[in-house]
Amino acid sequence: MRPSLPRRRGLCAAAASLVALCAAQTLSALPATAAPKAPAPASASVVRTAEDRAARAVAGSLTDSAWRARVRTAALGSDEVALAPLARRADSTLRSTLADADRRIAAAKGLPAGAGSLLRLRLGDDSMRPALEAGATPWVVPAAADDDATTVTAYDSRGRAHTIDARKVPAHPVYVVDIDGSKALAAGLEVLSEELTRYGVASAPQAPRSASPAHSRTPAATAGFWTTRITAVELADDEEPWVKGDAEIYTLVAGFGQDGKVRVDPVDMPYLDNDGTVYRPNQILVNWSFYKYDLADAVMMEDDGSTNYRDLAKAIATALLTLTDQGAYIPLVNPVLDAIPDDWWTDDPDYVDSWYTLARSDNGTRHGARGNGWMTVEPYFVQEF
Repeated sequence: MRPSLPRRRGLCAAAASLVALCAAQTLSALPATAAPKAPAPASASVVRTAEDRAARAVAGSLTDSAWRARVRTAALGSDEVALAPLARRADSTLRSTLADADRRIAAAKGLPAGAGSLLRLRLGDDSMRPALEAGATPWVVPAAADDDATTVTAYDSRGRAHTIDARKVPAHPVYVVDIDGSKALAAGLEVLSEELTRYGVASAPQAPRSASPAHSRTPAATAGFWTTRITAVELADDEEPWVKGDAEIYTLVAGFGQDGKVRVDPVDMPYLDNDGTVYRPNQILVNWSFYKYDLADAVMMEDDGSTNYRDLAKAIATALLTLTDQGAYIPLVNPVLDAIPDDWWTDDPDYVDSWYTLARSDNGTRHGARGNGWMTVEPYFVQEF
């Protein structure tokens, strides 16, 4: 459900007046490709249907004892197993169903065909290991469900549906069929960056998933550039029920670029798996050489699996291209959140928290506006080689 927070009140009066005065001029001056139409929300039902069909197909395939043993060995030996490679030795019906589900999911998320297979299988919880090792035939659960759902559907090998608690780990062992969120998010943020750049909301090239600033691909000034680095971060609630496993967190950093236009830079945060855990990534969040002012905003999101990154880029661009630099910094958290259609907030993507007016000089702990997270930041200078 979309959070009811002060951000929904819109910009402050001064900023709202500024937007009203400049919006008409800005839109009329934009090239045709720079002012996309507001997109229809990505349909999570496509992803849900694809995962559901895949889960039912996997459940039905477990009637084959040799295949069931192979899946059990894979599930016990790894936290998550890519389904397409595992199914190469399965029957053709299962392989075809999984391939079709992968194609539908990639298209629904706006990912290129080169993203590859996204479906994976994992054991629902470590507490299920003894029953699985003892030879129990697991049920299979599709992970795509609303975060506020109280129940989910599991399928057994005979095709029967079982309703289980979405918030309490079941006693019967289950396999969960879901999307490899880390792989999908990495590919999705590349698409988001490309689309934001295409629409004129310039985005930086994606840095490697390593948190080390020494490996940043961001362009350097003559002697280097100043950044804001995260030394510690914790979330109170990552918005994920047990069936969905680890969270997939990313942050949209927004500010005014050196050309005076609004820019948005996605930052992948692949280590932020669980709430209630303090992570110490030493990850660069803001590269200040990209920005005109020593201020920027950060909006932290969680990808629930069905985000269409092309539509997300269009929605953000549609809202932010109406804002122009008037010589004073305008907070951008509200416009970014307001850009996301209301329909998307039922599950995808989740708003985690936001940080208004991060300053280049910030050095210490900053709590999010929503009260759902905090991070400790410090100025960090990246020197040229």
